[in-house]
Amino acid sequence: MHKLSNMLNRRPSLWVWVALGIAAFALMPAVAFAAEKKGMSSEGIFVAELILLLVVGRGIGEVLEALGQPAVMGQLIGGIMLGPSLLGWVWPEAERLIFADDPSQKSMINAIAQLGVLMLLLLTGMETDLRLVRRVGRACFSISAAGVAVPFGLGFAAAHFMPDTLLATGGERIVAGLFLGTALSISSVKIVAMVVRDMNFMRRNLGQIIVSSAIIEDTIGWVIIAVTIGIATKGRVEIGSLAFTVLGVAAFMVFSFTLGRRIVFDAIRWTNDTFRSEYAVVTVILAIMGAMALITDLIGVHTVLGAFVAGILVGESPILSRHIEGQLRGIITALFMPVFFGVAGLSADLTVLTDPLLALLTVALVVIASIGKFGGAFIGAELAGMTRAEGIAVGCGMNARGSTEVIVASIGLSMGVLSHNLFTMIVTMAVITTLAMPPTLRWALRRLPIGEQEKKRLEREEMDQRGFVANLERLLVVVDEGVVGRFAAYLAGVIGAGKPTTVLHSSGEIDAEPTEGLHLDEIEKGAEDSREAAKKSDEAPVRETPVTRRQHGELSAEAVAREARKGYGMLLVGLGRAVTAKGAFSHRLNEVAGAFDGPLCLVLKPASAGRQMPQLGPGSGKILVPVNGTAVARRGAELALAIAAVTGAPVKMLYVARTGREEPRDTVSHRRREAVLKDIVALADRYGVEIETAIRSRAAAADAIARQAGRNAALIVMGVSRRQGEELIFGETTTGVLRRGPCPVVLISDERVKRDENDREAVRTGAGTG
Repeated sequence: MHKLSNMLNRRPSLWVWVALGIAAFALMPAVAFAAEKKGMSSEGIFVAELILLLVVGRGIGEVLEALGQPAVMGQLIGGIMLGPSLLGWVWPEAERLIFADDPSQKSMINAIAQLGVLMLLLLTGMETDLRLVRRVGRACFSISAAGVAVPFGLGFAAAHFMPDTLLATGGERIVAGLFLGTALSISSVKIVAMVVRDMNFMRRNLGQIIVSSAIIEDTIGWVIIAVTIGIATKGRVEIGSLAFTVLGVAAFMVFSFTLGRRIVFDAIRWTNDTFRSEYAVVTVILAIMGAMALITDLIGVHTVLGAFVAGILVGESPILSRHIEGQLRGIITALFMPVFFGVAGLSADLTVLTDPLLALLTVALVVIASIGKFGGAFIGAELAGMTRAEGIAVGCGMNARGSTEVIVASIGLSMGVLSHNLFTMIVTMAVITTLAMPPTLRWALRRLPIGEQEKKRLEREEMDQRGFVANLERLLVVVDEGVVGRFAAYLAGVIGAGKPTTVLHSSGEIDAEPTEGLHLDEIEKGAEDSREAAKKSDEAPVRETPVTRRQHGELSAEAVAREARKGYGMLLVGLGRAVTAKGAFSHRLNEVAGAFDGPLCLVLKPASAGRQMPQLGPGSGKILVPVNGTAVARRGAELALAIAAVTGAPVKMLYVARTGREEPRDTVSHRRREAVLKDIVALADRYGVEIETAIRSRAAAADAIARQAGRNAALIVMGVSRRQGEELIFGETTTGVLRRGPCPVVLISDERVKRDENDREAVRTGAGTG
């Protein structure tokens, strides 16, 4: 109690939820009185039920989350409190009036709950990262296989020793055993991932093994449930119908992960690129979920399998942005999740546990579930060659049933396979094992040290989270038929490997012989080089790059703006004759770039450079990168390193600070330069690129860059800040480099126009932002 009081004092917002919960219970007499006097319509009672489930569930969830427990359990406990377990026990008249037994009244709230099941499975599938499973390797398959087999066997056997009173009327003991075994064998991916993430173990090797094992168990579990439901609909085991169900499920899975994957990807992309109405992609995702749920229903299994597989395919879609995913997650988490778990809690009657026999059987069920799950996962870890401490942590982590268990039990109850008493026992077991998992897993994970190799990988991934190239979601490319367009297309393939890329191809003015059609080949060549580089460096494999090509004659700003509205992370432009002899930009480049409100990457060939673009490689000239400590200069360095990691070209980082004199090593500015270069070296280590560094402080920035570029530089990559105005303006330094630069230049800008004081000071003294 003292801990709860301190927690409320530290987080004042919790008082709001506690007050709302108290207010919700305080409104019960008024609601009950209005319902009893027939002053409230059935629609009014339905709204009152929604409000109570949402507010009470959310309030208890907030308190539990502050205590380090899963918030979803608060929604389930809220439903239990509003049902016969508490409200029906303390004030049965109010519980019967508000949560009436009238079939038409119950059907209204149950309809939301049933839709909530599909939505929850859609979200669960979207959170299922199959790439993580492939990356972790065989350990998670060993753990998941043993972690499913042992508790499933124990649950199936336990069903054959249960009293007949726990079976549903007319129910088959074998079918009940299949449901109970599945309920005991599945772990809740959401709960497991929440605790692992809370412990900062999500990117640790063991954390990924635990989450991946839960993902595999979840997938296996839903396939078993689909087959079990197919059996349950027949009321008995029939070899013919069982074979049809198994073959139907197998055919559905094969279709989904082959042709179905492409259909889902294309449908989401086409909707995003074609529709202009709000939330069109969300609508199509829900339609895909519904269609796949209907397919599984037609082959004789439950709709949940279709919704789950649809979620996996939607989550893997390369066009799915964080914004769209957040919109869908918001409505599911805010409405459907609290209602479903609240209704599940209403169906549980914990008062039956006052019967000593049922209480003893419930304790036995919790023990069987915990021992089976822990023992199975531990055995799997031993078979995978993991240490004893790691096996204990895996066993603790897999013991959370949570939301998945409740969904399985609810389906069994609605189909008449499980009795209300057995349903209550399963829900109780789910609550106990879920609340026990976080503290036991935290205890187990604290005992595991981190290795040197794993530490380096974590540092590399943390750097990726702050990076620009690694988080680029979609790329828009504008190129012409000349050598600049061809080189830009190659860089687009390197930078955007595995990411959806749209190419706007313009004829227009060119600066060399036409190379029509070759820009798509160059993109694929760059993407293939990226895939090969990823294999050599043991990085995650780069998937195929989806490329869309749109042909234009004289490309207009309107065409670029129209395409840009579809959502892109960066515009990459490669146009011939885009730079004048004075270092200014052509009218065509100004129009194209001005139509895109976001980061720009401009591939340019100054008038003083040669006619050909560079061939980057280990024996080529260097990639020269001016830096000065600003965020946009760091972005330029990151882009250059990403190119060098694929091409093997050498890189030189040049810190340019215009001070006019040499400074002692103990000055603030000198220490700042060393810190900047140290950060760049760490960034280079992440990309596996060796770099040279140099400092120039006694010359104008443009002069220093041009002079250094004349010493065997094949390409200059600069991070620049975009200034206000109708035309592209990046500052005097950039103009000077474009006027005197002896080699091609790549400029990468941020989307900001206004800069903070640190960047403004750096621009005054340095070169990285022009």
